[in-house]
Amino acid sequence: MSSGDLAARRESLSPAKRALLERRLDGRGADRPAGREPIPRQPERGRAPMAWSQQQLWFLEQLQPGMAAYNNPGAVLLEGLLDHRALALALGEITRRHEALRTTFALERGEPVQIIHDPLPDRGFGLPWIDLSALPGPARTAERERRISEEAHRPFDLAQGPVLRGLLLRLGAREHVAVLTMHHIVSDEWSHNILIRELGALYDAFSAGRPSPLPELPLQFGDFAAWQRRSLQGETLARHLEFWRRQMDGAPPLLALPTDRPRPPAQSFRGAAVPFHWPPEMAARLADLGRGAGATLFMTLAAGLLALLHRVSHQDDLVLSTSSGHRGRNELEPLIGCFLNVLL
Repeated sequence: MSSGDLAARRESLSPAKRALLERRLDGRGADRPAGREPIPRQPERGRAPMAWSQQQLWFLEQLQPGMAAYNNPGAVLLEGLLDHRALALALGEITRRHEALRTTFALERGEPVQIIHDPLPDRGFGLPWIDLSALPGPARTAERERRISEEAHRPFDLAQGPVLRGLLLRLGAREHVAVLTMHHIVSDEWSHNILIRELGALYDAFSAGRPSPLPELPLQFGDFAAWQRRSLQGETLARHLEFWRRQMDGAPPLLALPTDRPRPPAQSFRGAAVPFHWPPEMAARLADLGRGAGATLFMTLAAGLLALLHRVSHQDDLVLSTSSGHRGRNELEPLIGCFLNVLL
C-alpha cells in the first residue's frame, strides 16, 4: 500500500477512531513507552545538524559532485485556465511552511550542517515557463518529454540551493505541465505526496483570493534531525554500529553478476528501467504462497529475487537493500524531508 493510500484511509476514519490511532502512534497516555517523549522544537532556527540519511547523501555528493542520481522529480498535468501567479504563490507558501525546502548544506568546524534560510518576501518563488503550444502535436509531445527529462536530470548545488525547482510547460490555453524537482536530501516519496496535496489546496485558495487553509506545522525537519542526533549517540550509537558490523562481517563487497562488460570503476548512473505487468492470477498465487509461509508479498518477491541472483551469480551470501520510511511518529507525517533509512 502506498503512502498516499495510507493517508487516504486515515482521512476516512471517524474523529474518534482517528484520535485513537494517533494516540497509538504517538504513544500518548499513561502507557507511553520509554523513549517516546515528544520531539522538542529547537530554539536555534538558522542551523541544524544533518539527519543521518542526509549525511549519507551529502557524503555521496562530495564524492561525485554534480550528479543527478538523487534528484526526486515529478510532473503534474494541470487542466483548465491557469493562474500562474497563484501557482507561484502556492509554491512560495510551501517553501515558507517547510524549512527543509529553504535549506543548504555545508561543513562547519568539521561537522556537516543544515543552514536554514529565511523565506523570500511575499512568498516569492521563481517559476519559469516555456510555451510549447505553437508546436504541432507529435513535436509538442516530444519536446515536452525532452524538457521534463532535462529538468529531472539537471544537478542541484547543495551548497547554494535551491533544493526545490519548478518549471511550467504551456501546452495549450487550458493545458499545462508543472515539473517539480526536489533533491532527495530534503525529500522522499511521502514528501512528494505532501507537496502535491498542499499545492492543490493552496492553489485553489490563492486563485480564489482566499488565505491559506493549511494549519501551521508543529515541527520542522531540523527539529527531527537534532532529536535524532541526540537519540543516537554514545553507547546507543555504539551498540547499533556494533550490531551491523557483526551482521555484515564477511559479506561480499560486490555482486558477481555475469555481465557482458566489466564493471566500471565509477558509477555512471546511465541505467534504465524495464516495466512489465503480472496478470492478476499470478499476483494472487504469489500472495497465497506468501501467506502459506507466514510472509508478506514483499518478503515473497524478495526471496524470489535472491533465488534468481544466487542462480546467476553462484554466490551463497547475498546482501539485499531496501528502504524504510522511518517516520513512525504522528507529528512527523506532515513534514517534507528525507526520512528514509536503508536496511540490509
